[in-house]
Amino acid sequence: MWNSNLSESELLKSLLEPLLDDFQYWFSGAHSLLTTEVITSLGTDQQADLLARVTQAQQEVAAARALFQVTNGQVGIEASALLPWHQLVSECWKVSAQYRSSQSKGNTQTDVGIE
Repeated sequence: MWNSNLSESELLKSLLEPLLDDFQYWFSGAHSLLTTEVITSLGTDQQADLLARVTQAQQEVAAARALFQVTNGQVGIEASALLPWHQLVSECWKVSAQYRSSQSKGNTQTDVGIE
């Protein structure tokens, strides 16, 4: 719920820090999945491309976090920078769901995914 007593800086910090944490969490899970498993729904090149994009996004999020912390929450992030991260997380969720579905159909006990 909106707290009108928060300054702009406090509001930005209360929204942006958890969002950056979430991005790091989901990208870390995707990175782990893509480096430890063969995703048959993706070709080798597609899996490598997705892994490269996830790695790049992790670096971008880390840089945004560092800038945010160095400026003591005085710097925000443009929505246009966040949108590609959201889209990539969504793509990773889809790949993870497909992977889990293929694993469950094969009655494999592996429970690897993005979580």
